[in-house]
Amino acid sequence: MSIPSIFNDVLGPVMRGPSSSHSAAALRIGRLVRDLMDGDIEHVLVEYDPNGSLVTTHKSQGTDMGLVGGLLGWEPTDERLMDYESHIEASGIDIEVRYVSYGATHANTYKLTLSNAQEEHQVIALSTGGGMIEVIEIDGAEVLMAGDYYELLIYVDDQEVMNHGDFPGGASWHAGTQAFAKVRATQSFEPSLFERLLAIPGVRAVKCLHPVLPVPGTDRDMPFTNVAQMLAYNEQQLDLWELGMAYEAARSGYDAERLKRLMLDLIQIWKHAIERGIEGTSYHDRILPAEAPGFDQAKRQGGLLDSPLNNEIILSVSAMMDVKSSMGIIVAAPTAGSCGTLPGTVIGAAKVLKASDDDMVKALFAAGLIGVFITGGATFAAEEAGCMAETGAAGSMAAAALVTMAKGNLDQALGAASFALQNSFGLICDPIGNRVEAPCMGKNVAAASNALSCANMALSNYTQLLPFDEVIESMNQVGKAMPREHCCTGLGGLAATPTARKIEGELENRHVKVSC
Repeated sequence: MSIPSIFNDVLGPVMRGPSSSHSAAALRIGRLVRDLMDGDIEHVLVEYDPNGSLVTTHKSQGTDMGLVGGLLGWEPTDERLMDYESHIEASGIDIEVRYVSYGATHANTYKLTLSNAQEEHQVIALSTGGGMIEVIEIDGAEVLMAGDYYELLIYVDDQEVMNHGDFPGGASWHAGTQAFAKVRATQSFEPSLFERLLAIPGVRAVKCLHPVLPVPGTDRDMPFTNVAQMLAYNEQQLDLWELGMAYEAARSGYDAERLKRLMLDLIQIWKHAIERGIEGTSYHDRILPAEAPGFDQAKRQGGLLDSPLNNEIILSVSAMMDVKSSMGIIVAAPTAGSCGTLPGTVIGAAKVLKASDDDMVKALFAAGLIGVFITGGATFAAEEAGCMAETGAAGSMAAAALVTMAKGNLDQALGAASFALQNSFGLICDPIGNRVEAPCMGKNVAAASNALSCANMALSNYTQLLPFDEVIESMNQVGKAMPREHCCTGLGGLAATPTARKIEGELENRHVKVSC
């Protein structure tokens, strides 16, 4: 597993689509396997294990859309994703989907066999939550790639070829159905290297898999990776947002100004999306209407219970969720299914508190570090731990952000994050009609309201009984104990009610997607 980054793992990807675990992750996997085939793909066999989540969700939650986008070389924000079926048909790539039990141990396992007239390759990859991926096997050989490095695969006749004087140092050997050496780098490889390698006897092919994450991989020593280490590191008595910036500076190698610019870019995306959501959105393949305009009207007309801060947050959260459901551009924070909670809380609160963009930057670095601790010790994947891993994690991050905006101290920010996460234990993922809309809208609103309550609890110094690291580990254990039916499979909870099944059938009849 690569070292988590705030901009890789927590606040991102910037994307379109209903689900980061499905849409964005599938697109990233598709981009990598496209590189493996040098962009020349004639046939793709996609195999999903029935013991996972993708058999029941790959059509409705955007896996097909994302995978096609990646195979065609698109970015996750590409407008063509909304019409991916016609584009894959025009490309001439034949995609076949099979449901095969092959012993997959992860809920989001992709087994892809790609071919053209000259070559064939097989890849097994995982979607690990929030758009993050791991490639665990290529051509029968074990690998571990997260998409944050340039990966050079040198296909050779035998291992002796690696002793040639022009062979790059640091290459690792992998032997499966085909043998290859692998070299990784944070910078692109010089074109002349490919020429030199192909001139070596015994080298059959050279492939370069380009990174799909915004922050490059690193071999740097990190100042801390959990809360206990952070507290030991914090001799200067830094606030949580300062520790978040220190962590991301070490992880990325970027200076403070560059990190602030990256965060400001996300804030602008969020502001634009919320404005668009309040104006009203539409999309043919959704089950909920635009909800934010009605809430905005009721708020303006005095039709709501008096709670200005919470109501502004609810409006912003709802607007973000509406934009997601209309295939607009969002930021998975930490996932698409929970994309409304954190930005809606921060931007909604900023309107009422008259907070500046700089205040929001600080709040989001605090939230980002909380997310780093959660993904490092548990997961963001609803397929592994239900909605506790999505809106539960997002609410925890939002609580820390609110304390930061209120000028609370480090202990209070950690306390708020801990309270909010504890309150979310056992929250299941049961989207109606296999669409990431309901009850997702309500769960995002509830997570934001939970964050506000927990922030005030922490600011008034409610007692913290457990270290946050222990809360995260407990969350991880609860997730492992949750039944498969309650983890984004569409097989339990509200998704299994008669009305939900009726809605699902109506959706299938109204809009039949091609088999990937």
